Amino acid sequence: MLVAGAADAQAVKPAAAPVTIHYIERRIERPTPLNNEDPIPEDEGLRGAELGIKDSNATGRFVGLSFTLKPTVVEPGADIRAAFAEVAKDGPPRFVVVNAPADDVIALADSEEGRETVFLNVGATDTRLRDGDCRARLLHVIPSRDMLADALMQLLVFKRWTRLLLVSGPNPADGLYAEALRRSAKKFGAKIVAETSFDARGADLRDSALREFALVTRGPEHDVVAVADEAGEFGTNLVYNTASPRPVVGTQGLTPAAWGRAVEAWAAAQLQQRFKKLAGRTMLPVDWAGWMAVHAVGEAAVQLKSGDPAAIKDLMLSPKFEVGGFKGRSLSFRPWNGQLRQPLYLLWPGAVVAAAPIEGFLHRRTELDTLGLDQPESACKAMGG
Repeated sequence: MLVAGAADAQAVKPAAAPVTIHYIERRIERPTPLNNEDPIPEDEGLRGAELGIKDSNATGRFVGLSFTLKPTVVEPGADIRAAFAEVAKDGPPRFVVVNAPADDVIALADSEEGRETVFLNVGATDTRLRDGDCRARLLHVIPSRDMLADALMQLLVFKRWTRLLLVSGPNPADGLYAEALRRSAKKFGAKIVAETSFDARGADLRDSALREFALVTRGPEHDVVAVADEAGEFGTNLVYNTASPRPVVGTQGLTPAAWGRAVEAWAAAQLQQRFKKLAGRTMLPVDWAGWMAVHAVGEAAVQLKSGDPAAIKDLMLSPKFEVGGFKGRSLSFRPWNGQLRQPLYLLWPGAVVAAAPIEGFLHRRTELDTLGLDQPESACKAMGG
């Protein structure tokens, strides 16, 4: 063991100047969770990026590379472009992990200070960022709403639960999620048999859920109740309160996600344990995306054995680049819109029900491209697609 340790020490090369990765986050005001549920942690995303730096340094030291993380948190209402300009005073940032809404992501990608920056989106699921509002050098680690909807719809079609009753909340994000479900149902041959809406404001669902949702979920014969409630204002209470005994799927109930507490296969349990040791809590989807974004930069540098930002950028944007993500597959960025190809999980709080792409859904290139916008479907031109 001592001899091996000495050999390992000799194999470690002298470190070059560190590769700097910036993390910029827009702090979001969130509603108080219902039913004493745990609130979304304020450090969601950042903790994943911190673990990514730790892991990248563990592997990078063998090729003389090191990595540093410089976080910036922008409060609600503050100017994110001004904050980014302040960051850029020390030199043009080359790699920036962005955990912010879609409009902020576009503002940063269009900024003068970001003209040489690779941005890695870990928070905005808006499909438009992978479509007509895409930008060159903007990569998406978090899956889009269309990818999430496609993962869910594949499982429903596989199980022949093809008749959906859709219940949507009043918020703009709920409308976007509902629209993704509509597109996916059409894509895979399912049918939304009826749609209704629900606004939880002014209602005490602890007392009225049994009556309220029995009314909301009455309709034509259906196999599942699909819910679009991204803020979590009522979806949890919908479970077991539907008019007919039907599964609840979507933003609550059986949920598609990039990551979750129950994910353990393909050595994911190791990543879960390391994150919990670092953060003292469960790894959430945006945490995984933060880790994955930093890990992708680190992996590109290690593959090149170089800390040259331009070379790292070129490799990451190349169709040849592949990286592991504890999902049992090599992951890569779609060259036409910058979205990370990845399996997605169908989860309920206690277990992984399935992983998508579901068996039988095929694609001429890779079945991972059955999730989300395929090249002919994407209006993105900024990346040469």
